[in-house]
Amino acid sequence: MPPDSADLLARFLRYVQIDTRSDDQSPTTPSTPGQWDLLRLLERELKELGLAEVQLTAHGYVLATLPATTPKPVPVIAWFAHVDTATNLPGAAKPLVHRAYDGRPIVLPDDPTQKLTLETTPSLRECLGHDIITASGTTLLGADDKAGVAVIMAAVRHLRQHPEIPHGQIRLCFNPDEEIARGMAKLDLAQLGAQAGYTLDGSSPGEIDGETFSADAAVLEIHGVSAHPGWAKDVMVNAARLAGRFLAALPPELSPEHTDGLAGFIHPVECTASAERAKVRFILRDFELAGLAAQRALLEKLAADLRASEPKAAITLTFTEQYRNMRYWLEQDMRPVEFAREAIRRAGLTPKSTAIRGGTDGSNLTARGLPTPNLFTGMHEVHSPREWVSLQDMTKAVETLLHLAQVWAERSA
Repeated sequence: MPPDSADLLARFLRYVQIDTRSDDQSPTTPSTPGQWDLLRLLERELKELGLAEVQLTAHGYVLATLPATTPKPVPVIAWFAHVDTATNLPGAAKPLVHRAYDGRPIVLPDDPTQKLTLETTPSLRECLGHDIITASGTTLLGADDKAGVAVIMAAVRHLRQHPEIPHGQIRLCFNPDEEIARGMAKLDLAQLGAQAGYTLDGSSPGEIDGETFSADAAVLEIHGVSAHPGWAKDVMVNAARLAGRFLAALPPELSPEHTDGLAGFIHPVECTASAERAKVRFILRDFELAGLAAQRALLEKLAADLRASEPKAAITLTFTEQYRNMRYWLEQDMRPVEFAREAIRRAGLTPKSTAIRGGTDGSNLTARGLPTPNLFTGMHEVHSPREWVSLQDMTKAVETLLHLAQVWAERSA
């Protein structure tokens, strides 16, 4: 029996109307109150579905257990999705369902300049006849990652309704703050109790991601010398100008706007500056650790050059590790990836392995010892007001999870 797409749609529409935009300036976990609203809703819905060990932790992780339906020993697997949405746009969507998409432009009513067309959005060609879900033009839709949340909930509901489907124990985890790189920071893996996991945070149907960027953050801080501008000659050291010189010295070919494929980048994401003080925040990304080390070395050289040119300024450069390429660990045991490929084939799709130009919660989990590749949900143009998802593709993601549970039960013997 196929998954209930009407229930899947209703869940997704319910979730995306809750504003769960995260905040990287907040010290709390979750970083915003709206995330608690969705987390509490999920806690309640999981209890209504009759799951065991449903728990909302003090740091905003909803954990639950779907009991096994087979007596065979099967490794415990976990399914993950994050409840927060990106920081760049409001997160309370007014979702619109465009039934049986016929190829004509989809104009988003709250901002008619935002539109989806076959020319500007080629992936729509794969979704002719599908039910396309968008926001109204001024917010995120929140398919990243509420599509993943809804897919997991729909799969769990189906497995509860069909205990004849053989599967091992499955642990669920809905987490906060993935978009600000804190998604797994306070998750206790011993409490989770799984041997492998899957994040539902990918894009096109059939996609399975076993490789991500490795990522660091960097902060450049400059303390200049202040003086009255009328008597500043040979006294003032303008921190804003020094920050500008540092940014101008970055090689343009290492910027996100000039890189794709397997090329990494250095990206200044924020700059605040006055004559007395300046602060620039960067993210560094590369698929290889050697490339990431080279980016650090470049920034350190630029900082050293700036210190030498203006010794009266105090210039500091600090780095923070964010996440690492999951490939380094997954290639030691490819079963989670191979089992997912088989599940995707059983769902009638062709598996597509890609290297994500970004990271997932699975990057952190895999590095910590829980191999966690990433699976598709059907979301597209995330982090923009044109974000959209196909209901039919989400349904295929549910089917993939149902097959995945069975593959683990079959192959683990």
